Amino acid sequence: MERTSARSGHLPVMYRQVLEGLRVHGNGAYLDGTFGRGGHARGVLSQLQAGGRLLVMDKDPEAIAVAEREFGDDARVSIYRGSFADLAHWDATAAGLDGVLLDLGVSSPQLDVAERGFSFGKDGPLDMRMDPDSGHSAAQWLASAGEKEIADVLWTYGEERQSRKIARAIVARRDAQPLTRTAQLADLIASVMPRGDQKIHPATRSFQAIRIFINRELADLELGLDAALARLKPGGRLAVISFHSLEDRIVKQFILRHAKAPPANRRMPVEIAFTPDLLMIGGAQKAEYDETSENPRARSAVLRVAEKLGFGIRDSGFDEASDHPASLEPISNPQSPIPAPPQGGAA
Repeated sequence: MERTSARSGHLPVMYRQVLEGLRVHGNGAYLDGTFGRGGHARGVLSQLQAGGRLLVMDKDPEAIAVAEREFGDDARVSIYRGSFADLAHWDATAAGLDGVLLDLGVSSPQLDVAERGFSFGKDGPLDMRMDPDSGHSAAQWLASAGEKEIADVLWTYGEERQSRKIARAIVARRDAQPLTRTAQLADLIASVMPRGDQKIHPATRSFQAIRIFINRELADLELGLDAALARLKPGGRLAVISFHSLEDRIVKQFILRHAKAPPANRRMPVEIAFTPDLLMIGGAQKAEYDETSENPRARSAVLRVAEKLGFGIRDSGFDEASDHPASLEPISNPQSPIPAPPQGGAA
C-alpha cells in the first residue's frame, strides 16, 4: 500500500512496466494523479520533448512542494493540489490526455514520518490524512463514530475478522481515555487480538481500513477512473498500480466493464449493442523478483493497463456538454457495500 520515494535509493514501484504501459511519446500529454515524490513523473518527463505536457496532482501539500521545487520552472509541467478524483475539473486536462497514471495507496514519505500518523510502527498523532488540511483525522472520527460503524469500516476496508471485538474495545477505551496516538491504538488492538501464528502486526488491517476510510480512497478511485476515461484521447493509456485486493478489484472490474460486453441474458428478447471504450493491454502485472528482493513493499503491487478506444464516453458519468460529473458520488458500483465516507472528509 505504499509508493516508494524517488530519493530513497529505489526506483518507484514497477517503474519500467509503468513507462512501457503508458507508451510515452515526445509531444503527448500525461497526468500523474499521485505524484508522491515524483519518481514516475520524472520518468515520463525524461521522454517528453518541448511540445509535451506533464500534469501532476497530489492531495499532500508536501508532495506538491516537492513538485513545485523541482518542476516549477519547467514550461512542460503543470501542478495541481487535489485528488485525482477531480482531474476532469482541472482545466489543464480539457484538451485531452495521452496517458493517466494512478499509483494508489500511501507513499513511503507519508508512512515513514511519525507525525503523519499512518504507521503503527512509529508513535505519532493519530491523523492518517493524506491532506492534513482537509477533513477529520482518524482520532476525531474514532472519538465519535458508533461501534457498528467502526466495525463495518474495519471489516469492509481491512477484511479484519475481529472487527467487532476491536470496535468494542475502541469504544470502551475512548470512554476512559481519548485515543490520540498511533501507539495507543496499535497497543489496544494487539491486546484484544488472538495471538495465533500471524506474521503481520495485529493492527495492520485496522490501520489500513481506517486510512482508506478517512481518505475516501475507494470512492476517489471510482470517480478517478471515470474521470480518466472521460479525459483520455483515443489511443491514450490508463495505468493503475494497486496494492491490495479492494483497489485491484475496482480497477479490474472497471476495465472489464468498458472492454467486454456483459454476459448474454437469455431472457432478454433483444440483444443490447455493446461498443467497448477500453482495450485491455495484457493482464495483471506483478513486480519482478529483482525489485521485490530490494523493495519488499513492491511485493503486493499489481499493475493494470488499458487503452481508450473511439470517442465515446458512454457510462463515464460525465456530461459531454459540461465536462463535469453528473454526480459527485461514485457511479462505478451504485450497489457498493462500502460505508459512506466521513462527512467533511478529504476530497
